[in-house]
Amino acid sequence: LSFAQQAVVGELRLFLQDWDEAGQAARSRILASFVSHSSGKGVPDLELQFGQAASLFLTRITAWTRLTYMFGRCLHLQLKALGVFFYAPNNYLTEFLEAGGIMTLLEILAWKPTKEENKVEALHLLNSLSNAGRRYKEFICESYGVGIVAECFALSKKVETQKTARALLESLAHGNPKFQIQVYKALIGLLSCTSPNGQCLVLQTLHGIQATIKPADQSVVEPLLNLLRSLHPQVQIEAFELISELKHYEVRPALLKSLVELLKSPKQDVQSVSHNCRFVCHAFEEISNELLTLGVVHHLLYAMGKQGHADTQRQASLALEYFVRTYPKVEEHAHRCMGAALFESFMCNPEDIYMKIDASQAEILQSNDVNISDVEKVSFINNE
Repeated sequence: LSFAQQAVVGELRLFLQDWDEAGQAARSRILASFVSHSSGKGVPDLELQFGQAASLFLTRITAWTRLTYMFGRCLHLQLKALGVFFYAPNNYLTEFLEAGGIMTLLEILAWKPTKEENKVEALHLLNSLSNAGRRYKEFICESYGVGIVAECFALSKKVETQKTARALLESLAHGNPKFQIQVYKALIGLLSCTSPNGQCLVLQTLHGIQATIKPADQSVVEPLLNLLRSLHPQVQIEAFELISELKHYEVRPALLKSLVELLKSPKQDVQSVSHNCRFVCHAFEEISNELLTLGVVHHLLYAMGKQGHADTQRQASLALEYFVRTYPKVEEHAHRCMGAALFESFMCNPEDIYMKIDASQAEILQSNDVNISDVEKVSFINNE
């Protein structure tokens, strides 16, 4: 070795010796200085700084983090220091994995006393690992990472934690055929989380990955339709977006059947009813025959009779109008159920018909026995 190289090796030996002999306070100062001066550096700069032995320092930080994360006193700084190496991966990610780093990060997430800011940092590091390739995705999943990250998402009330966990789950769902279905089912399970922001994030993620997953899992239907009861408009919008995507998959019959049945929800479930009517309005042109066989006319007439819930009645009337003007058989049944006077008013102004429905008519609508089950007997009229 040249004199200069010997000097660097000597400095490195002293640096590592100081680290090994230091207590918590001294190590914290070393890490703070390292993060301050080395953040954003590439591999050549780190190797130059540590005499091509940066991995020795990485191994020490990883080991110390594993031993002390439960105490949490230096955890944020430790994770920040690890992030410096993740910015310039090279072989550092492999060395981190082999040193048990991924298991440590997952344990940090699973450790309930861990602060939210530290969970976010751990999730960022895991996301960097996941984005580095299939090997890392599989190792995370093999280490029960999907369940740990999903639980972290479900229990957190912080938007940043949820967004970072969502990004990791989305990354694990791509380029990871061995565990893709596991991630997909974990996301379906998260539809039942209680946070409206979390529900929106999960719906968006499922919508984004659904095209890569076939067939769609039947278990998505019930929790997805439950979100139509949400009082948060954005949750409803995201739910309808996913429903619109899923109507092209094998779950379509179950999805449509449940949607139609929701039109007859109990009185306290008004929000769900009115928005299901809206969905029918937007979707029926493509799937009207299927909806007829599922009894949509009976259910729309029932919804029209929900006095005291004007929005539900109005949306049901607008949806029913399409079927009445398109199918003569539906017109015949609707006329018989409503009676001549109410039906005439309905045809003139379906949007405001709810204001003309009295208690007696509402009872008739809600007890209607309309059953159009044989679509072959219903004549389609071209609207052109």
